[in-house]
Amino acid sequence: MMCGITGTPGTGKSSVAEALAQMGSPVLHLSDSISRYIIEVDEERDTRVIDEERWAAEFVPVDGFVEGHLAHLLPCDRIVILRCRPDILIERLQRRGYTDKKIRENALAEALDVILIETVDLFSPEQVYELDTTDKSITECSMITDQFAKGEIPASFGTIDWSPYIGQIE
Repeated sequence: MMCGITGTPGTGKSSVAEALAQMGSPVLHLSDSISRYIIEVDEERDTRVIDEERWAAEFVPVDGFVEGHLAHLLPCDRIVILRCRPDILIERLQRRGYTDKKIRENALAEALDVILIETVDLFSPEQVYELDTTDKSITECSMITDQFAKGEIPASFGTIDWSPYIGQIE
């Protein structure tokens, strides 16, 4: 069983994955698997461009969790989309030292449900769980993620609406 943990940068993917690993779950950080698929570095956007199709096609599924903002492109059995209110996401990305342009791009992606839309286009409804991390602890988020992966809680998505924040993102 492979469970993906995806979401916009800053939503808590790495922290939740680390907590799951500390609980004894196998975790693969997808950033460790993309180096040979980088086709260019986009300096203007401060990002690496990878050959996503080739990467996903050549990815060997694992038993456990796969964590990264592209996890939803893999053949996961279940997928958890971590979400964070855009104003809080902006604060998190500022603390990481992201450029203003990169912060805006990611906050808008979160407010516009970009990863959610991509995910629900690729997976059946019973495979998807959307988790608002804004006011939850890492422990709580990791426990919910683990419960969904084990089938102990039902799929759920489509209840988070960050669209009122779109006009506030500068």
